[in-house]
Amino acid sequence: MVSWIISRLVVLIFGTLYPAYYSYKAVKSKDIKEYVKWMMYWIIFALFMTVETFTDIFLCWFPFYYELKIAFMAWLLSPYTKGSSLLYRKFVHPTLSSKEKDIDDCLVHAKDRSYDALVHFGKRGLNVAATAAVTAAAKGQGALSERLRSFSMQDLSSIRGDSPSPSPIPVRTASKGTKAKLTRSVTQYAEPSDPGDLEQKSGQPSSKGAALKRQDDARVRGSLKKPQ
Repeated sequence: MVSWIISRLVVLIFGTLYPAYYSYKAVKSKDIKEYVKWMMYWIIFALFMTVETFTDIFLCWFPFYYELKIAFMAWLLSPYTKGSSLLYRKFVHPTLSSKEKDIDDCLVHAKDRSYDALVHFGKRGLNVAATAAVTAAAKGQGALSERLRSFSMQDLSSIRGDSPSPSPIPVRTASKGTKAKLTRSVTQYAEPSDPGDLEQKSGQPSSKGAALKRQDDARVRGSLKKPQ
């Protein structure tokens, strides 16, 4: 475990950060020699990281595996051994030069195939999404129609019975005193109590009034005939 931690720190500090800083200085100073040197190192380091991914899985049990990785990183970076330049000039550059055309063709073919595959899977994804949306909409509409059909006439009548009935219009009733007043007024206009009033209203004397008048006249004459 300790060897793994030390090897990771060595790769991180001396294999990544240190070369990155000196690559920056080479770009800033525009020194072609240093620029080529660190470009060769980064190519070798990329290949090392690729191989390390598999060796950490299958060869980690090997004795002194992590110590060998630390020694290999020191050999690559050492200005005395110039391991990165040696590996690049002896193995990497000749191999890439002989296979460069094939690699370029493979990359172009892979790029075209990846673009076609991306378009194909994109169309399939859109079709699946559209089908799922249509299916969900159809299921929702079917569930709604079944829900509406489930309402029976009894349910509708119960809903109608629960609705509030319109309030009756209030009818004003006349009180007993008002009824009595109306009755008196009607009686006064319909049946006059005094015959004299009837004579005044009609303008002609009635038979009862004439008889009373004759009696009064007879009384007056009788009183005049009595001796004084």
